[in-house]
Amino acid sequence: MAAASERHRHDVVIVGAGIAGLYAALKASERYDTAVVSKVYPTRSHSGAAQGGCAASLGNMQEDSWEWHLYDTVRGSDFLGDQDAQEILVREAVPVIYEMEHLGMPFSRTPQGKIAQRPFGGHYSNFGKGEIARSCYAADRTGHAQLHTLYEQCVKHGVRFYNEFYMTQLLMKDGVCLGLVAWDFQGGGLHVFHSRATLLATGGYARAWKITTNAHANTGDGLSLVLRSGLPLEDMEFVQFHPTGIYPHGILVSEAARGEGGLLYNGLNERFMDKYAKAKMELAPRDVVSRAEQSEIDEGRGVNGKPYLNLDLRHLGAAKILEVLPQIHELALKFCGLDCTKVPIPIQPSAHYSMGGIPTRTDTRVVLDENATVVPGLFAAGECACVSVHGANRLGTNSTLECCVYGRRAGIAMLEYLGSVPTEAAPLPADPDGESRAEMERLLSKDGKGEVPADLREALQVGMTDRCGIFRNANDLEAELAEVRALRDRFSKVRVSDHDPRCNTELIEALELGHMLDFSVTTVAGALARNECRGAHWRKDHPGRNDTEWLKHTFSWLDPKGDVRLAYRPVVINRFQPEERKY
Repeated sequence: MAAASERHRHDVVIVGAGIAGLYAALKASERYDTAVVSKVYPTRSHSGAAQGGCAASLGNMQEDSWEWHLYDTVRGSDFLGDQDAQEILVREAVPVIYEMEHLGMPFSRTPQGKIAQRPFGGHYSNFGKGEIARSCYAADRTGHAQLHTLYEQCVKHGVRFYNEFYMTQLLMKDGVCLGLVAWDFQGGGLHVFHSRATLLATGGYARAWKITTNAHANTGDGLSLVLRSGLPLEDMEFVQFHPTGIYPHGILVSEAARGEGGLLYNGLNERFMDKYAKAKMELAPRDVVSRAEQSEIDEGRGVNGKPYLNLDLRHLGAAKILEVLPQIHELALKFCGLDCTKVPIPIQPSAHYSMGGIPTRTDTRVVLDENATVVPGLFAAGECACVSVHGANRLGTNSTLECCVYGRRAGIAMLEYLGSVPTEAAPLPADPDGESRAEMERLLSKDGKGEVPADLREALQVGMTDRCGIFRNANDLEAELAEVRALRDRFSKVRVSDHDPRCNTELIEALELGHMLDFSVTTVAGALARNECRGAHWRKDHPGRNDTEWLKHTFSWLDPKGDVRLAYRPVVINRFQPEERKY
């Protein structure tokens, strides 16, 4: 295969066209030549699947306070979130929501014309004592509306888009990030993107599990390439399962359904949440509700003996459902053949959100160790990043908020960074795309038979679901760690049957598989080491939260042989001390 056919130079290159990437691009483009590289067309980014809302203490429905929002976020994170980053999140939420409104975001409205807000799990008033409507929303298509609003503004402000380009390599030289290499899906061939500032906004990675709410594109590409560059990931053991994925597909039913008053029932027609969170019931945090559901299923109280429960919206009335939950109604019709105005929706817990990711400071600059040493030129924001606002468990509607707040901060941080470095990027390393070219040549090789990517992907997803899911124990995790390492060894023999470089989906799926195998090793290794229960990480063989030994973040490095090195740093606690979580 020949060297890269084209080279591109931009001041800023952003990988990922979701909410975080687009908000950063919009800000960076105010002063600098900015490009967005995306594996999908921007408006197909997974941010568009976010349904329920975006949290902010506007107080449009009742009194609210950023301090109440902060307390909920800290407690929801099971006290593993960094409170300096969390305070930034909740304090900047209000101005960011109003900025989004002024950019053209079509929020749902109150009769008085204010931005409408509704309740969501884990969000309360008066430091956890009362109810609150804090989620700003656009029916149940909030992420879709945010994504389109930002994309339109980026187009208006001259951001350059490279659509259907798949990132294969970070370009590092002397510890500085100088851009990336990407594969042109439509035309075939490698392209080098040379930049002074690079932002990773590549989204989540829950496709490593069999049942997931995530799009097929959510394969953790940015995380794997960070590992391959010798950099660490943070808190990878914390993966959230959403309580309401449509059975058996896992497709998301927004928490807004419960925020609007939806009820959960088991196979005995019992509202079972009173056994697990008597005060908050269906609006307890997601980790609590998901464990409750899985316990009901495991103990034989699924509906009709099957591994699902019922989400009942019928009492809300057809008019309200069609007004505020129209997409949920449509999804139930299309994927279950059920009219949720007349019958309940079958649901099950589904792998949903990644609390861990690429470690950053609060200015979104990527760090290379537990001492927060920055990597010049490299930034990260959104779900792929771990500034640690979510800790061990994320509250609903804090994800789109993080993408807005920290995506915006990333754009501003890159403006400041570019003003302090030379106007010309440092020279690229020799043969910058050589590593990517070698991988492409191996995968597209016609010599002999190799492993089939689909077989390895199925084994990974089933193993992660069965042994590194909602409930965990040492025996399962040790077995899964050995399995993922074996799969990585087998991946070296993977070949694709389609050898055409153009529009080759099999090639992209093979690359994605390699990326999933990389970060999955760190996920399982971190989970095996953390001998406690905290948030979404639940060890049945180590019951209870252990603040004495485990009130700390996990940093993980992966060597080429598949061995993981772990290190730790303390959690930033500057306001709320750890307490027992009662719901």
